[in-house]
Amino acid sequence: MKSVTFHGIVAAKQTVYKYLDPTPLGYYPELSDKLGFQAYVKHENHLPTGSFKVRGGINFMHNLPKKLRKQGVVTATRGNHGQSIAYAAAELGVKATIVVPHGNNPEKNSAMRAYGAELIVHGADFDEARELCDTLQSERGLYYVHPGMEPALIHGVGTYSLEIFQSLPDVNTIIVPIGGGSGVCGAITVAKAINPNVNIIGVQAENAPAIYRSWKAGRHIETDSCSTIADGLATRVPFPVPFSIIKENIHDIVLLSEEEFQEGIRMAIRWTHNLAEGAGAASLAAGHKLSNRLAGQNVVMVMTGANIDKDTLQAVFVSLDLLNE
Repeated sequence: MKSVTFHGIVAAKQTVYKYLDPTPLGYYPELSDKLGFQAYVKHENHLPTGSFKVRGGINFMHNLPKKLRKQGVVTATRGNHGQSIAYAAAELGVKATIVVPHGNNPEKNSAMRAYGAELIVHGADFDEARELCDTLQSERGLYYVHPGMEPALIHGVGTYSLEIFQSLPDVNTIIVPIGGGSGVCGAITVAKAINPNVNIIGVQAENAPAIYRSWKAGRHIETDSCSTIADGLATRVPFPVPFSIIKENIHDIVLLSEEEFQEGIRMAIRWTHNLAEGAGAASLAAGHKLSNRLAGQNVVMVMTGANIDKDTLQAVFVSLDLLNE
């Protein structure tokens, strides 16, 4: 297994920018006044699939040997990773098979099918869906794109962190949601190479804290469940490659309640006029939670995705109405 390197992220720029434009880093004065620090939002939600993951999908698929492209690929997802693989596969003429769990976001499912992927529904959650990939790999001769074990995926998504440092060289803190861990590993790798004094803070759900617990214990810990509104963070099992990077290099990991994720979605709409899914709004909610600690800093909050389904969005604002009664 190849390792994750700063050189790999720099090299990925050439590939990623053949297909995608850099995303904006927006400064929000009103949000800055509210939070007490200089609030910047990295808008990965503006990418074609509505998520940062497409950077990794493009870089991975472009570098996949032609023999393996002809075989086709299989992967598991809660949505954004699957959309990235489906999008990249369509761009490069590769057959993609995507496994999702029962009850997955129907709008993400629809998007993956629209990109031409075959969708298979299996298991109660992401990790159970992932287990089917080994079977499909052997039965169909497909290449299994593990969501957290392919350095090319991390190198691709790491390009957004390069853009952060290019746009804001004096950044003090970057806040990144953690699901599988590709985004935060990209941020860690870039920060270590450019400015090790920059703090990288991860965000997980109280209901899906596998990496947080593993980081605290210094060893691999799985959880029994991962039920959260932030479906992009709903993993029970830490992946070895991302965890090896996170374990030694992350500065902090913040846990959010379901109510805090909902407030993050409302913050995204109110202060940035952007629609964010639960995972995509996690960095804003974490910034709010850590506002005293981050006072006066230049803080970048990565809005990783916009793919919230209508039922969840409605529930977020129904709950607000109930709170205001």
